[in-house]
Formats: sequence, C-alpha cells, structure tokens
Amino acid sequence: MQRKEIACVLHDLVEGRATVDETLELIGLEPYLETGQGLNLDLRRGIRTGIPEVIFGAGKSMAQLFSAVKHLARTQGKALVTRLDTGAGQELAQKVPEGQFFQAPGLFVLNHDMDLDNPWNGKARAMIISAGGADLPVALEAYACLDFFGHTPGLVSDVGVAGLHRLFPHLPKISRAEILIIIAGMEGALPSVLAGLCPVPIVAVPTSVGYGTSLGGITPLLAMLTSCAPGISVVNIDNGFGAACFACKILDNQDRKSKLSA
Repeated sequence: MQRKEIACVLHDLVEGRATVDETLELIGLEPYLETGQGLNLDLRRGIRTGIPEVIFGAGKSMAQLFSAVKHLARTQGKALVTRLDTGAGQELAQKVPEGQFFQAPGLFVLNHDMDLDNPWNGKARAMIISAGGADLPVALEAYACLDFFGHTPGLVSDVGVAGLHRLFPHLPKISRAEILIIIAGMEGALPSVLAGLCPVPIVAVPTSVGYGTSLGGITPLLAMLTSCAPGISVVNIDNGFGAACFACKILDNQDRKSKLSA
C-alpha cells in the first residue's frame, strides 16, 4: 500500500465510510511478507522510500515469480517484474494472462496499463534520450518504470553522436525538462554532449551495446564517469530501472516541496 492509497483509506475512516477495524485490516500489514518461496516482499518500501517493491526477475524460478506477482497484486494493487528473458516472460504471461509481457525491455506488468509500442515523445518533466536504436531496450525499461511509478516521461530515440544533427530538433523540449535520463553504449559520449548544452540534471546509463573494446559497457561507463561536463550522475551498466528510480525521487521531492510552499 502506497502513500496515496493510505491517504484514501484514512479519508474513508474520517468520513465514516470505513470502520476502525476495516482500516486496521487494510494498513496493518507486516513490514514484509514471507511468500513461502524463499522470498520476503517489502510491502512498505513505497511508504518509506517512494519506490514500491519491484520484482527482479533474473535468476528466480517461475514458482517464485508467480508467487511474488500474486502477492504484490493483492497487497499493492499492481506488480512489475524486471529483467525477464523471453522464455520466462512468456511463461509468466501464460500463468497470469491478465498481465502484459514486453519482450524488448524484458518487463512484465500487472494491473497497470502502458503502451511501449508508442511511447510519448513530446515534452515531459523527465526526458529519456537513447543514443542508438540498440540502446532502446534499456531506454524502454527506464520509460516503463517511470510510468509504473506514476510519471509520464518522454522518449527521444536514436539521436547519438554518430549523427548529432538528429538531436537538435529535440533540444527545446529536452532543455525544458526537469531531469534527463541519457542512455548510450559504444563510447558513451551523448551524456557529455547534453550536459554541455542543457541546464538540466542528468542521470547517465551506460549500455552493454558495442564492439569488442566497449568491454560490455565498461568503456561507456568510464567515459561517463570521467566526463568533463559537470552535472552528470551515472548508474550501473544497462540499469534503466535504477535511473528511473533516481528520476522518480527527484520529481517526487520537487512535488513535496511545492506542496509545502503552497
């Protein structure tokens, strides 16, 4: 149960639409839930951190994934699984047909509608910029996670330094964003370019896309860490989820400050 849901529950109590016992039943969850499959689900993570519990799919058995999805849907109302290979994602979609499996980013979503075939590419508070088309799976992971967390990001794809003129038409909306997630493999130069052009904080995501000396993402990772353009934070290789969490906390913190000053 997240902050907004708790607020609604308490409002129902104050307005007399729910009893004290009913309210306690709804919010009196354990700090974590033992699923019986070797997993402990952190049901109050969203209340503490603003980021709800999300299931990391890689390495988990189908029994664990199914159990986690079932319990999160019951307690949080929706569920997100990241890092699923095609086989596991399709099998999970068969077991939970009301959910959606998105093959490119390796995500399974239950009880949350999103369209990753036609992501929004207009102005948004959080803009995701993908250097190459091969970086798009990581970009879509970041996009989907931000959407799941309650934000509508914008996505600009395939505007890397091999043809930098492709970036220029998008600069006005990129510069008006509140945070940029920039995803690049190969030599990882695009975050440096945009950090030198835009007055916007940047979280950079190196990807494992590239030829031999890109070293599976190590080269763009080091390039982003050693950028001469200030104002860049860097997450781990292919970590679109981590970048989305960073952006979500920035945006949510700004929203809280706005409410306090209103």
